[in-house]
Amino acid sequence: MYKKIVLAVAVLAVTASGSLMAQKRQVMLDKVVAVVGGSAILYSDVETYANMLVEQRRAQGYTSDRDPMNEALETLMKQKLLYNQALIDSIEMMGDVHSYVEEQIQAMIAEEGSIAALEAREHMPIYAYRDIVTQRITEQEYASSMQNEVIQDITVTPGEVERYFNSLKKDELPLIPKQYMYAQIVRYPASKDAAKQRARERLLEMRERIITGKSSLPVLARLYSVDPGSAMRGGEYPAGPLSQWTPPFAEAIEELKPGQLSEIVETEYGMHIIELMEEPKNGNYHIRHILIKPTYTADELLEPTRLLDSVANLIRSDSITFEEAAREYSEDPLTKMNGGLVSNHDLLSSNPQYSNVKYTATKFREEDFGEGRSLKDYVAISHMEIGEVSDAYQDTDLNGNELSKIVKLLDIIPSHPASLVDDYLTIEEMALNDKQTKVFDEWLKDKIDGIYVYIDPEFRNGEFEYKNWVK
Repeated sequence: MYKKIVLAVAVLAVTASGSLMAQKRQVMLDKVVAVVGGSAILYSDVETYANMLVEQRRAQGYTSDRDPMNEALETLMKQKLLYNQALIDSIEMMGDVHSYVEEQIQAMIAEEGSIAALEAREHMPIYAYRDIVTQRITEQEYASSMQNEVIQDITVTPGEVERYFNSLKKDELPLIPKQYMYAQIVRYPASKDAAKQRARERLLEMRERIITGKSSLPVLARLYSVDPGSAMRGGEYPAGPLSQWTPPFAEAIEELKPGQLSEIVETEYGMHIIELMEEPKNGNYHIRHILIKPTYTADELLEPTRLLDSVANLIRSDSITFEEAAREYSEDPLTKMNGGLVSNHDLLSSNPQYSNVKYTATKFREEDFGEGRSLKDYVAISHMEIGEVSDAYQDTDLNGNELSKIVKLLDIIPSHPASLVDDYLTIEEMALNDKQTKVFDEWLKDKIDGIYVYIDPEFRNGEFEYKNWVK
C-alpha cells in the first residue's frame, strides 16, 4: 500500500547496450517524429526504447500484439506532456537526479572500462554526455512527480472497495501467495549509550579537523560517513525542503548560516555534523553531512544474543509464555505490549489504517526493508513449525541500528484466491489503483486536447491508447 507511485511511462535506460547516443551518431538517418508542447521526440529515441521493450518482454516470456515502435512513441509523448505540465504547474521534483545520473554514468564507465572508452563510444567528452543523461532523467523525474501530483489525493471508501471486488470475475481475483504471521522479542546492546558516546567523540574530532582547516567535510564524508545516499558525493544532498529530513536534522539545518558547521546532531539514524552550503533558495536547502552510527565490540553484540537464548529456553520449557517474555524483555515499543506480534506499524507513519500482520516471502528484504521485514526473519521462520521459537540471532532495525532477536512462528496462511474478508488490503490496493488509473486517464485526455501535438505521418495510423493524440 505504500509503494511510491511511479510514472507508468517508460524510462529511457542509458545503460542499455546500444545506447541512445549510439543511435544519434547516425545523424542523417535521424529525424523528429513527434512534438509535444515544445519538446521534440527523435526517431532514435523511439527506436532505442522500442528495442528495450522487446528485450524486456522476451526476458519475461511475454509478447504484445502492439507495434513496439508505436507503443514506445506514445510512452515518450506521455512523458513529454507530463514534463511540460510539471514545469507549468511548478511541481517539485521528487527524485534525486544527481544520484541517478552518477549511478548510470559510473555503471557505463565500468562497462566500457574507462572514461576514455565511454567518450570514444559516444563521440563526445564525458561532461557533455553527462548533460544529456541529466536532461533525460530530469524529464523522467518531473513527469513522475506530475503524475503523482494528479493521483496522490485519491482515496477509496469501503463501499467502493466492495463494489470493485464484486465487479471482478473469478479469474480476475489475484492469487495470494503463502503468508506468515510471527512475533519477536528484540534487545539492543546494553552498551548503547557508551557506543553513542564513542560515535559522538569521533564526530567531534572530525568537526575540529574541519574547523581548523586540517581536512574538509567532503573528504571526511567520503572516508568515514556511513550514509549510502551521500557518502560518495562528499556528503552532499541536492537542495530540497526541510520537510524531506527528519525533525532534529531539519531543525539543525534551519539554524545554520552558509558555510557554518553544526554541532553534533542525533537522529534515529545516528550522529551527524551538517554544513549548509549556500543561502536557501525558494525554501530549498543545499547541505552536506557526515553520518556516524554507534559501533559495538563483538562481546557487546553477543550480550543481548546470550540473554535472548536464555529467554528462548525458558519459553520452550514452559517457564514463561512468549507473550509474557515480550512484555518483560523486549525493547521494541511497537510489539512488546501485543505479545511481540510483528506488524508494519513502524512503516505506516500517518496511515495506521493500513495495518498488516501477514507477510509473503516478497515482503522480506536483505538491506532495504521496503514494505516488509528483514530477510533474516524470513530465513528463520521459513524453516520453523507453527508455535516454534527460534534461537537468537543478530540483525538491524529499520534505521540500521544493531540488535538481537528471537522470533516465534504464529501461523502460515496457504496460497489462496483473494477474498474481501481475509485480504481486504490487497483488494483495497487494487481498487485504489483502478480508480487512480481512471482519474489519470481522464486528466491526460483533457491535457492532450489542450496541448500542441505533432506526429509524423509515418506514425499517425498507429494504435494509440489515447486516440486524441492525432489531431
